[in-house]
Amino acid sequence: MDTNLPVSDKPRVVIVGCGFGGLRLAQALRKAPVQVVVVDRNNYHNFQPLLYQVATGALEADSIAYPIRKIFAGQTNFFYRMADVQRIESATNTLVTSVGHIQYDYLVLATGSLTNFFGLESIERNAMQIKSIPNALNLRSFIFQNFEKALLTSDPAEKQALLNIVVVGGGPTGVEISGSLAEMRKHVLPKDYPELDLQAMQIFLVEAGPALLGPMSLASQADAKRYMDDLGVLVQLNTAIKRYEDGKAYFSDTEFIQTENLVWAAGVNGAEVPGLPAEAVTRNKRITVNDWNLVQGQTNIFAIGDVANMVTTDMPQGMPMLAPVAQQHADHLALNLQRMLRGETPRDFVYNNKGSMAIVSRNKAVVDLPGNIHFNGFFGWLTWLFVHLMTLVGFRNKVVALVDWAFSYFSSDQALRLIIRPFSRRDVKDDKGKKGAEHRTATVEYNATPPAIQEPA
Repeated sequence: MDTNLPVSDKPRVVIVGCGFGGLRLAQALRKAPVQVVVVDRNNYHNFQPLLYQVATGALEADSIAYPIRKIFAGQTNFFYRMADVQRIESATNTLVTSVGHIQYDYLVLATGSLTNFFGLESIERNAMQIKSIPNALNLRSFIFQNFEKALLTSDPAEKQALLNIVVVGGGPTGVEISGSLAEMRKHVLPKDYPELDLQAMQIFLVEAGPALLGPMSLASQADAKRYMDDLGVLVQLNTAIKRYEDGKAYFSDTEFIQTENLVWAAGVNGAEVPGLPAEAVTRNKRITVNDWNLVQGQTNIFAIGDVANMVTTDMPQGMPMLAPVAQQHADHLALNLQRMLRGETPRDFVYNNKGSMAIVSRNKAVVDLPGNIHFNGFFGWLTWLFVHLMTLVGFRNKVVALVDWAFSYFSSDQALRLIIRPFSRRDVKDDKGKKGAEHRTATVEYNATPPAIQEPA
């Protein structure tokens, strides 16, 4: 199959992934003398920080997604192909995809991250995750389906398991979804399910470490724990879920929490692309890059954002997997690519830490800013809302999100409690069998040669 990309005398920059990093890089190259090709399996940009609100019915999916082609309408050097990337063939500067071969002069991997199940097969097989819009819609359906089932059973133990929700992972995603569920239990579910004793519903937040929001300040950690306690979320620190079978989340060989709803938000891996040398990929599947975002051992392949493992003196474990890092990587790489086209030496990346934040529930959020500045409560909540509203792509999405948030705030209600597509764990297909499958591909002729790049001394 031919991808029908036009042959150009301009160098071709192929970007894999249209998350925060890939989107920003393609936009930053708008006026550069290059041909920009974005490859993504979805035809939309997904605003991941608000996925939990889709999962809990606060926002509809199309409020946090925006069509890629619409974003780049009018950018004449931009081309998009909807495809799954299968591997890189660096010897021939070729990207192999499900729709054909794409040759590149520069390749940028902006593939983001995937859920890390730490080799726990029973959890990977049975737990719910929240890394994509389909994940969020599945979780929303699954939770409300279990409430409907709880109405039908007369077995107290089965009813309790259907009502209980266990969230694993005390990072921002785990804290945010736990707080949102607690708000639903207090304000929303009693209206929909007056026949159920929702006082019996238990929400557990399980964290293997000693504190919630581990990377944030001690003040934010303490505030988050206090907010969770106020909401009635049962926080269990220094506790690891080891397996999940038959509706039981085991944290030891004999001790478990009975639940049909296990949400796994405990960790992420980089979404690597096959074809890179093994020594360039770290234990958590992030790709080792230098201070130019150049992949180890490569001359024209770069990685940015969550998938990039850029180690510095200040960050020996690599830079945090956050949207601002991806966006700053993208801005800097856009400048460096243009410097290289002019035959100039690329400049090293310097991260500008603008702080971090997490929301717990209405009027409850924590914010850490550089200079040891910390604030919380209502002002932190307003700050979180403003930053996320401004970061959403598309004017319509900003307006819809603002209206939905205002409605939820003043009515203490969430109107999107819809089971549009019923979900069963049996619906989850194992993609491992697809690896190695044959795909019809066709090579795109392309002859431009990129300037050589040397590793820094």
